[in-house]
Amino acid sequence: MSRNVKCGIIQLANKVDTDRPCEEHRVGMIEAHMPYIDEAAAAGVQILCFEEVFTGPYFCPSQDRKWYGLAEQIPEGPTCQLMMELAKKHNMVMIVPIYEEHMTGVYYNTAAVIDADGTYLGKYRKNHIPQVAGFWEKFFFKPGNTNYPVFKTKYADVGVYICYDRHFPDGARCLGLSGAEIVFNPSATVAGLSEYLWKIEQPAHAVANGYFVAAINRVGKEAPWNIGEFYGNSYFVNPRGEIIACASRDKDELLIADLDLDLIREVRDTWQFYRDRRPDTYGQLTEI
Repeated sequence: MSRNVKCGIIQLANKVDTDRPCEEHRVGMIEAHMPYIDEAAAAGVQILCFEEVFTGPYFCPSQDRKWYGLAEQIPEGPTCQLMMELAKKHNMVMIVPIYEEHMTGVYYNTAAVIDADGTYLGKYRKNHIPQVAGFWEKFFFKPGNTNYPVFKTKYADVGVYICYDRHFPDGARCLGLSGAEIVFNPSATVAGLSEYLWKIEQPAHAVANGYFVAAINRVGKEAPWNIGEFYGNSYFVNPRGEIIACASRDKDELLIADLDLDLIREVRDTWQFYRDRRPDTYGQLTEI
């Protein structure tokens, strides 16, 4: 019997003027996502993920302390508590990328993972934090300290990589070694230098590691920063590196795909990358 898992990813534009208080952003963005969550539930989606820091704009072009107010505790905060209720209601695994307050003054870019019965399974904190013009993330996020966990959900073994992480193959391999069958990569990335990499790197991770990847991006432009267009194009890619479903470039959208997890074994039995690895020769990776 094949193991088919119906997965959904949501790409949305920011809905709240950036001069509004953080709580208005949180409430407004959750309200904007609710129809898509309902749509996913009606379609029988079993695993659902949103874009990076989905409860607000991508605020990292600024260095404004105001946005610390968007952070909330995981899982005690209001967003996780609501998503735990919705996960149980819809019998749906949910990957919830939000701004996390670990303690006053210590904040992470995090994704919570909630099982289909509403149980909080744990979190992944973004490990690789950029610090370049337009992406002043070190001002807002402490580098993650969760390593690369894989969560055994009701439907699949799930890993998370967040946005800039995707440029680093090492963590992607760690997720595969830990048993990930599907890796979700919620992102906020704009047209320009890295756009051509969007459909190269993550298929490469899927091929090299023999798993599915779900790549999520937001859409639209966000004033007043206007660092560029968030170009959507969220997609699913299979272990052969084939993009099997892709969203539009410029509109809010729920993208759904059926993932046949039996394909993982078929691909790995053909391409024996795990068998032929030589970790005894890779010491240089941790020496430089």
